[in-house]
Amino acid sequence: MAESNSSSVSITASEAQVSDQTFKANQTVQAQQAAKVQTQPQIDNNFNFCPKCGGKKISYIDNRKWGCADCGFKLYNNVAAAVGIIITDKNDNVFFEVRAKEPRKGFLALPGGFCDPDETAEHAALRECKEELDLQIEDVKYLCSFPNVYDYKNIRYKTCDMFFTAKIPHSETLMEQIELQEREVAGVTVKSVKSEADIEALPLAFESARKTLKIWLSSRNLAAKNISSEIQEVK
Repeated sequence: MAESNSSSVSITASEAQVSDQTFKANQTVQAQQAAKVQTQPQIDNNFNFCPKCGGKKISYIDNRKWGCADCGFKLYNNVAAAVGIIITDKNDNVFFEVRAKEPRKGFLALPGGFCDPDETAEHAALRECKEELDLQIEDVKYLCSFPNVYDYKNIRYKTCDMFFTAKIPHSETLMEQIELQEREVAGVTVKSVKSEADIEALPLAFESARKTLKIWLSSRNLAAKNISSEIQEVK
């Protein structure tokens, strides 16, 4: 595998305030990687008591539901719908958040989150960007989906992560436009992603994002190849 060429995009003087967020974001990620050994939480998905009758004969069945032998209560741990957005600037650099909470606190993630009840994935993508970053995105297009695991407070949730690509108006001022939702986002950074080696080098929180970035990179390279072929045909 080739040596990674991943690098942060330089921030202009007019973007100094938010460039400090980028610096802090990189510091946070480095500290997580160098100084903290990630301890895996004990995941058992067990309840001590039935939430309906209070009985103790409740168990997690077939890795998908809880059932109580005393009262017959059943609670399905259904797959949750979530979204992620690959936001790029005019140079195809990719925007990342640093997670402010567990799971995977301090690691990089694409902007996004869980879909709300009665909400489309497309609307969730727009809403999450507005809530987390105060960022209005446009040209939102579906890319792909991957299953994922989300471990939170000793419960393992299975998710279906749906990914979109998006642009922002006036992309040259990307870092000036954002305002962080601090309980969700600890910092921001922009990375140049030109190869799979770049993707592998990123300290990403979730594998679904890594797989998606590879799909995005492949589709971008294919599009560039097709354009090049068309130009050659014209010549």
